[in-house]
Amino acid sequence: MDNSKVGHHISEQFNRELEDIRNKVLTMGGLVERQIELAVEAYTTGNLELAEQVIKQDDDVDALEVAIDQECTQILALRQPTAFDLRLLITVIKIIHEIERIGDKAERIAEMAIQLSGTESKNHHHELEHMAELVKGMVHDSLDAFARLAIDNVPEITALDEKVDREYDNILRQLITRMMEDPRNITRTLDVLWTVRALERIGDHACYICEHLVFLVNGEDVRHLSQKELEERVKIIR
Repeated sequence: MDNSKVGHHISEQFNRELEDIRNKVLTMGGLVERQIELAVEAYTTGNLELAEQVIKQDDDVDALEVAIDQECTQILALRQPTAFDLRLLITVIKIIHEIERIGDKAERIAEMAIQLSGTESKNHHHELEHMAELVKGMVHDSLDAFARLAIDNVPEITALDEKVDREYDNILRQLITRMMEDPRNITRTLDVLWTVRALERIGDHACYICEHLVFLVNGEDVRHLSQKELEERVKIIR
C-alpha cells in the first residue's frame, strides 16, 4: 500500500486510524471476492453447502460496512480532516457501499444455486463461468488499485465492462429463445437470468469503485463519463 499519498500527521494516532480504515476496507473486499468465487462454484456444481456459506458470510460483510462507516464518521467529526484525508474518508464510505452491494449480488447467486439445485438444465454454465471470471478479475483489480492508491490501470478495468455487457446480452438472447421454444422453461430460465444479471451488476460496481478511486487520487469526479473520456482524463492525471 502506497503510504506516500497520505499526509503525515503530528498525531500518530490519526495515522493509525487512517491505516486501520484502509486495511478494513481491503479485508471487506477480500471477503466479498471469496463470496463471488464460492457462489459461482455453488451455482455450477450444485454444492448447497457452499451456497449456504456465502449467505452466512454476508452478515460479516454487512458488519464490516457498519463498523467502517461509523469509524469514518467519528474521524470526520473529531479530526475535521482536509484535502486528501477528507477525500479518503469520503471515498471509503462510497467504496464500502459498492463492496456491500457486490456481496449482496454474490448472495443472490448463492440463493439461485439453491433454487436451481436438482434441475437438469445446465446449458449456460460455460458462458456464465466465463462471465464470472471477467467480473471477478474486475473486482480484484479495482480493490488492488485502491490498495496501491493508483489509477494507472483504471481504464483497463472499466473497459472490461463492455465485454461483460456483451456476455450478458448473448446469454440473454439464448435464454429468451429457450423460453419461446418451450414455455415450460420460463420459471427456471428466469432464475438463470437473475444469476446472470447479478454478475453483470457486480461488474458495474467494480467500475464504480474505480471511479471513486479517481476522485480520491485526483479530486476529480469522473462519474458518467464515457470510456473514451475516462481514458483521456486518466492520461492527463498521469
